Amino acid sequence: MRLDRAATLMIFHPLIRGLSRVADARVSVLMYHSVANENEESIHPYYQVTTSPQRFEEQMKLLKDEGYAVVPLADVARAAKSGEAPRHKCAAITFDDGYRDFLSFAFPILRKYGFPATVFLPTAFIGEAPQVFKKKECLTWSEVRELHKAGVVFGSHTVSHPQLHSVSPAELEREVRASKAAIEDHLGSAIDSFSYPYAFPEQDGEFKRRLRNLLEESGYLHGVSTIIGTLGSKDDRFFLKRLPVNSLDDTRFFRAKLEGGYNWLHVFQYATKLIK
Repeated sequence: MRLDRAATLMIFHPLIRGLSRVADARVSVLMYHSVANENEESIHPYYQVTTSPQRFEEQMKLLKDEGYAVVPLADVARAAKSGEAPRHKCAAITFDDGYRDFLSFAFPILRKYGFPATVFLPTAFIGEAPQVFKKKECLTWSEVRELHKAGVVFGSHTVSHPQLHSVSPAELEREVRASKAAIEDHLGSAIDSFSYPYAFPEQDGEFKRRLRNLLEESGYLHGVSTIIGTLGSKDDRFFLKRLPVNSLDDTRFFRAKLEGGYNWLHVFQYATKLIK
């Protein structure tokens, strides 16, 4: 059994479950990438980004059966801005990278359960014909428009999906502003949300302030990060925590994540960043 799963299921989730009120009032932003029938056995479980359609359906069914309020990401961000404490179990569903299998596999399941979702696009890989990013086809602009009309919300995942912490100030601004403008041009509506690619450098306070100011000046209203955890009332609406999900998240592990049992990993994650 892998370490993060063992620690979550045997130690931290039981501790959280002992505080029933805490477990019942979690806000979770789920982070998906690809929903497809693909084998990622050669990749460490922590880094896998594919969820099978069968597993995805199981996870959506659990949300429905256990009474989660699945809401648009904007609602979660507004609550974070106001400092509201959650009154019930709540979740938002997000997808990074704009993969085409969202249309084929994820969207029909989301529509079946009536769940909203936000898809973040790296605009350099969204074209009139399918383009490939990390060996997977991405949505086309016509498919993005089709999904937008059906109620899917789109956000920016930069232009070229770089390590933003390493680029120049001018390049950072281009990645943030040009991606937003491209999506708005193709959809004819405002884009409010931004997703940070790769590990979020939360230890660098100066960079966070600079990026936050840039996002706000560019017209974004909220954003998500790769910081692991469920949300609290003091979370920054531009860098919301998320829970990574993949095919290895069976019902037991998925429930533990939703109820805060996976949040311990953020402490380890943050300490690692400080050491580096």
